[in-house]
Amino acid sequence: MIPGFGDLMQDVLWCFSQVKGTIDIGVTEADIISTVEFNHTGELLATGDKGGRVVIFQREQESKNQPHRRGEYNVYSTFQSHEPEFDYLKSLEIEEKINKIRWLPQQNAAYFLLSTNDKTVKLWKVSERDKRPEGYNLKDEDGRLRDPSMITMLRVPVLRPMDLMVEATPRRVFANAHTYHINSISVNSDYETYMSADDLRINLWNFEITNQSFSILWCVPPCSPCDGPSPAKSRNKGGDIVDINDMRTSALCDRHAKFFEEPEDPSNRSFFSEIISSISDVKFSHSGRYIMTRDYLTVKVWDLNMENRPIETYQVHDYLRSKLCSLYENDCIFDKFECVWNGSDSVIMTGSYNNFFRMFDRNTKRDVTLEASRENSKPRAILKPRKVCVGGKRRKDEISVDSLDFSKKILHTAWHPSENIIAVAATNNLYIFQDKVN
Repeated sequence: MIPGFGDLMQDVLWCFSQVKGTIDIGVTEADIISTVEFNHTGELLATGDKGGRVVIFQREQESKNQPHRRGEYNVYSTFQSHEPEFDYLKSLEIEEKINKIRWLPQQNAAYFLLSTNDKTVKLWKVSERDKRPEGYNLKDEDGRLRDPSMITMLRVPVLRPMDLMVEATPRRVFANAHTYHINSISVNSDYETYMSADDLRINLWNFEITNQSFSILWCVPPCSPCDGPSPAKSRNKGGDIVDINDMRTSALCDRHAKFFEEPEDPSNRSFFSEIISSISDVKFSHSGRYIMTRDYLTVKVWDLNMENRPIETYQVHDYLRSKLCSLYENDCIFDKFECVWNGSDSVIMTGSYNNFFRMFDRNTKRDVTLEASRENSKPRAILKPRKVCVGGKRRKDEISVDSLDFSKKILHTAWHPSENIIAVAATNNLYIFQDKVN
């Protein structure tokens, strides 16, 4: 049991690895997971990696014969979403890495999702097929065309059962609209349009139109980069700044409807101030009342009705302040951590180094540090809280800040929309944790 957290994220039920073969074969760059996303019901979980692949996991139905499985996620479909390209006009290589995946609400038996690399967004249809037609008039059973002169009777094609096949087919390709790398995509509430964002531009797309988009925001340097595709965008200039634009009043996001800023304390300003205050992720709460922002060291919760300061600030890994110089030298200080809400907006989660991830209970103000690793993640084993020691003396269950592995980092996480199930991407491994089974 984790003290103070009741049934919150205590039991490891299973974990997946996207690397085929044994764990000893080593990790290639292409196997590193770059995004994780549950669909709207939580029955499907999609991951993208640096090799341009999308892997979809499906939650199995609970079985009376095997109750311990409790809806385990298994591989549902795997397909190559993007391939490496080369821009000959700019002499620029375009990586196949999947930057973001966004699900569309399910309208029929098929599933639809958006995936993007640095330059191109694709709309994919994922569907099942368990029957095949037989008895064509103009084709034989092998698919070859028949001689029309040999056809003497009319046959009615019939559907025959076949092994279940999951097919992923590209339905739309949206390209050539971004000069800089696409860092985020977001499906709008009308489900007819979506937005894509790079460092300086936000484009609005219609799902039916692939050859043109509408630029709702264009930041001309030296304006700070924009880190979000929705009407909420962040800028960084001596403190945390978030703009919220209402597209019902203006198609262009040049005048904000809300402006959230926490001015920086001049006494705490240093060489790293602007870097560590850079916002890497912005998330609206499910209720729509709050927004959450993640910078390098903290997670902040803002009330939409109070713009002058955040209502909650959580220190993720404040023990790293003394190591900012070394983190700057190894480029870790530029890592972009994501943050997520649980289904009721009562708990928030974000990642850290050494494969640690942090949870903060907004009601009790308690927090916990957990670790995603193969060594301590056996099926149905209880996760033990981890603590980081800053001083010289440390207890047996603590780890020294000098011993942290900065190459192991939790950048991408996802939370089931209604249950206490989380997905954590740790380099090439995907871990799925669920609350304790009573």
